[in-house]
Amino acid sequence: MVVGMGRSGPPPRLISAMRPGVNRTLVAMSPVPSGTRVESVREVVDGGQVRGEWVSAHNGPARPTASPSTRVLYYLHGSGYVVCSARTHRGLVARLSRQTGLSAFSLDYRLGPEYRFPSAGDDAIRGYHWLLEQGYRPDQIVVGGDSAGGHLALDLLADNHRRGVGQPRGLVLFSPLYDPTFDLAVANQLRGTRDPVIDAVAAQRILQLYTGPAAPDHPRMRITLDAAMSLPPTLIQVGGLEVMGDDARAVARAMRSAGADVRLQEWPGQGHVFQMFPRLAPESRVALRQASAFLRSVG
Repeated sequence: MVVGMGRSGPPPRLISAMRPGVNRTLVAMSPVPSGTRVESVREVVDGGQVRGEWVSAHNGPARPTASPSTRVLYYLHGSGYVVCSARTHRGLVARLSRQTGLSAFSLDYRLGPEYRFPSAGDDAIRGYHWLLEQGYRPDQIVVGGDSAGGHLALDLLADNHRRGVGQPRGLVLFSPLYDPTFDLAVANQLRGTRDPVIDAVAAQRILQLYTGPAAPDHPRMRITLDAAMSLPPTLIQVGGLEVMGDDARAVARAMRSAGADVRLQEWPGQGHVFQMFPRLAPESRVALRQASAFLRSVG
């Protein structure tokens, strides 16, 4: 998810200091189901690190053993590329695990302002390759992501195509980011959209702490999807109040133009990544059930 912190946005020197407090708040607002099992991962792969956690809220182990019949969820959390972690999203990932019956690997990727574009994307690609090295075939992996994690998922699909790596079996995106310049969201806000979670102008400044001088048309900023790509069936959910609504619609259009089977659900009266907050939005439970049913259906 992307969090706006005032219209001017915090200066870079405060981000690291503010991050723990923001993350603790999100953890408190997104409870983890009882009985959830978690196993931390810290491994060096190809000169970089794979960091994250296996999460299971069903009867199986947190970290399953790869077999021909095992399927897993690879989850890419949102953050505005500067906050959040696998821990902040453990509740959401665990609820997906419980409803799909899948163990999930939730990635911790590098954040700005300490790290700049495309560090997070490199980490997301490395995490997918790591899962393949664990013995999972691409068709045994489904991918989920929210907000900035949605942008990472698109980057992963494009990279898989460039390298000739198999695509995941299915994809679920909650409020995906399409335009990391945040121009789409700012324009949406200027037209009168008032998101209960995000101020687009502040969020734009926060995103720049990660994107830095990257050109808006860089192929890993504005990701191009085309008909030459084999893209997985995809479900996109977005709240009706979101300034990032145009981002979600742009992702859906781009994937459809590339020949993908895409379903776009717009939830009236809901804000950014409302699926994460079952205590605040009863609709989150219904949306998550539908997302989980979709992930089961592509199996």
